[in-house]
Amino acid sequence: MTVPLECHQLVKAFNAQPVLHNISLTVQRGELVALLGPSGCGKTTTLRLIAGFEWPDEGTITISGRMVAGKGAHVPTEQRRVGMVFQEYALFPHLDVMGNVTFGLHGSAKDKAKRAAEMLALVGLEGLEKRMPYALSGGQQQRVALARALAPEPEILLLDEPFSNLDAALRMQVRGEVHSILKNAGITGVFVTHDQEEALSLADSVAVMMQGRIAQFAAPETLYHYPVDREVAGFVGEANFIPAQAQGATAACVLGTVPLLEAAYGDVELLLRPEQLILNADTGAEAIVLWREFYGHDQRVGLRLTDGTALIARADAPRRFAVNDRVRVSSSVPLKAFAAVRS
Repeated sequence: MTVPLECHQLVKAFNAQPVLHNISLTVQRGELVALLGPSGCGKTTTLRLIAGFEWPDEGTITISGRMVAGKGAHVPTEQRRVGMVFQEYALFPHLDVMGNVTFGLHGSAKDKAKRAAEMLALVGLEGLEKRMPYALSGGQQQRVALARALAPEPEILLLDEPFSNLDAALRMQVRGEVHSILKNAGITGVFVTHDQEEALSLADSVAVMMQGRIAQFAAPETLYHYPVDREVAGFVGEANFIPAQAQGATAACVLGTVPLLEAAYGDVELLLRPEQLILNADTGAEAIVLWREFYGHDQRVGLRLTDGTALIARADAPRRFAVNDRVRVSSSVPLKAFAAVRS
């Protein structure tokens, strides 16, 4: 079975300004991959190279065993069998839902209508065939764009910041719907996002991009618990860092002696995720609560330790912490250590 997408050593520059540096990426069949990174890291450029909107200066792109870019290959977008869902959806305002989904399909009117009906059923929009785009909600427009992209049966579906135009509550609902649609249909997809929560919750694998390079490509759980370096750790999820002295399997820090995930020695920085911190009310403790945010299912608590270190913890909701409370802070789980950066 051929691999749906392989990018090998992609290099791209605009006006002599390097944008991508040796990007390599393999996407397996039925896999949903996120390109995650801050603005300007090259994730959208990577997506545009895969789609065929831009051409790599070096490297190759292969879709289902067919080289579409590099080594003399210049296959245009319309011949790559890729579907594209744009950030702003790009629906045709003068066409109804059916017209938007059938646009670009080949064959008889009957065949096109049948395929469009199948796609609208897939995305849960039966009965809205005659609705105009302006009469749809943001979530419905998103699903029309998805149906239109899937109608030609692409090998790969590409999505560029697909949920960024939705408000927070609708974004969570729609991305869950889209995830179910893609998984139920067995679609291979690549989507761009700068939202860590979105990438971790939706993707099977995440490529974290930093300054035109893939810093780490791994499953969400691996990225979160075993980041390759401090930069990735700080970008993927909320993170605390505290200095420590590593002594092999353990390290000494302001919290006491803590176990390490991997043996380390000398000056290090420990990664502590907020949920890895244990808080216990203790009037004799020297850590103080600076602020508290309640979310119903849990709470975020800002702390200052004895040495002035600021930490953010997540605690169960039933335990109420108030500003100026004294708490004892500890952690018993093995922690990730990074070599301390010497100034």
